Amino acid sequence: MPRLSYDTAETLIYDPVAANRTATRSLLYTLGFRRIETVSSLKDMHDSMKRRPPDLVLCEAQGVESELCQMIQDLRQGATGYNPFVVIIVTAWENSGALVSSVINSGADDLILRPFSASTLGTRILSHVERRKSFVITTDYVGPDRNKDPHKRSNVQLFHPPNSLKLKVKEPMTSEEAAQRLGVMLKSAREMLNTEKLRRDAFQVCILWRLVQDNPPGTQRHDADLAKLRDLTRNVMERCADTDYRAAVEHCEAVLGAVEGLEIKVDRNASMHLLGHAALSLNQFFTPEKSSTDHLAEIDSTVAVIKAREEQALAS
Repeated sequence: MPRLSYDTAETLIYDPVAANRTATRSLLYTLGFRRIETVSSLKDMHDSMKRRPPDLVLCEAQGVESELCQMIQDLRQGATGYNPFVVIIVTAWENSGALVSSVINSGADDLILRPFSASTLGTRILSHVERRKSFVITTDYVGPDRNKDPHKRSNVQLFHPPNSLKLKVKEPMTSEEAAQRLGVMLKSAREMLNTEKLRRDAFQVCILWRLVQDNPPGTQRHDADLAKLRDLTRNVMERCADTDYRAAVEHCEAVLGAVEGLEIKVDRNASMHLLGHAALSLNQFFTPEKSSTDHLAEIDSTVAVIKAREEQALAS
C-alpha cells in the first residue's frame, strides 16, 4: 500500500464506547494520522463538524443507526456544516441488510465492520483518496452514486465532489494554502449543489401537484403528498434565501397559499388551479431553457412511471 502523508489531515472519530474510540485512534495513528479528535455523542460530533470541519470522519452506528444516517444525509444536503463532501466511513459490529441499506442511503462513503485491522482501514481510506465515487444529487438523496450497474445509467448527472482528504495527503502545501484552495473548491461545489437541488426540488413540487390532483381529498395518499409538497416548498424557500434565486420565493409563496387553501378546504378547483400555475412557474424559473410543453411532457412521463410502479407493487 502506498505510503501517504496523513499527518495534516483532520480526523474525527465518533464512538460511544471509550475503548473503541481509543482503538480506532491507535489504528489511525499507526497509519500516520496525527490530528485526531474523538467524541462520545452524536451532538458532540455535530458540534465538532461545525466548529472544525474534518477531512475524514469515522462514526459508529451501534445504537444510533437512524439518527446517525439522518445526520449524514442532512450534512450531504448542505443543511449543516461547512463541508457537505467530507469523507465519511461508518463502523459497525453487525452486517445486517437493514443496516447496510440505511448506510448506503445516508450518503456515507463506506461501511466497515468491526473488528478491523490497520491494514484494512488503511486500504479503505486509500480507496477514498485514490478512487472516491462520484456524487449524485436528487430530491431526497445527495451522496456517492448508489448504482451498482455501470451499464444502467439514469438521467441523474454525476459530479466529482471536493475531497479535502485527498488534497491534504497528495499535494504538499501549508495549512493556509490548503484552506484557501479548499475554500475556493467548496464555494463552487456548494453553489452547484444548491442550484441542482433547487432544480430537482422544483420539479418534484410539480410531481406532487399532479399526485395531489389525481387522488381524492381526505385519502391517506392525498394528505401525505400534500404535506410533502408543503414541506418541500418551504425547503426551496430556505435555499433561495440570500442567493441569486430570491425571486423564486414569490412562486413558493403562491404554492404554499394554494396548499393552505386545500388544507382548509377552500374551493378545491380554484386552489388546484392556483397550485398548478404556481408549481409550473417555479419549475420554469429554475429550468428556463425548457419550454412549457417540454416541462409538461416530462411531468406526465414521470407521473406515469410512478403510477406504473405502484400498480406493479399492488399486483405482486
